[in-house]
Amino acid sequence: MSDKEQSTTMERILQEITAVSRQIEGMDASKSSLNLETKSMRSDIAGFQSRVAGLEHSLGTLKTHVATAQDRDQDILYPRSKITDLEDRSRRANICLFGIPENEEGPDVQAFLGTILPKLTSLSFDPPLEFQRAHRVGPKCPNGASRPCLIIACLLRHTQTRQLLQVNKITDPSG
Repeated sequence: MSDKEQSTTMERILQEITAVSRQIEGMDASKSSLNLETKSMRSDIAGFQSRVAGLEHSLGTLKTHVATAQDRDQDILYPRSKITDLEDRSRRANICLFGIPENEEGPDVQAFLGTILPKLTSLSFDPPLEFQRAHRVGPKCPNGASRPCLIIACLLRHTQTRQLLQVNKITDPSG
């Protein structure tokens, strides 16, 4: 090879080396850019992991609170059902009387019922009817008007209550 050819070949090799060197520099810049992006992604992922860990902790706390609230609901529901049962049992002993005009009973509702109920039912009670309580329901009529109201009575003896409730027909004492 002549010197000229050798020189041309060397220049080509040098040009190719320069081109490859530029490509390598470009790759280094891309690599640096990729490294920065990777670091940024790692930082984002670490942030997401931290948030997920916080959410998992919050979820665990919420589950505990829900379980506690459900336990409290059960604790509240049991006494509530017992109260309802007791109220229902106490109402079983009540008898309700409709259609007795207001102020017909006078000042003593229990004495009035003790005399009127045996007449209405044609039953005799031995011992006589005794009441735990008896009262009208609702406000009194204004201006002394007379309207039928509800009277609720609770007898002392359950057997007497049963007797009254088993009567099929109540007769009108007035005729």
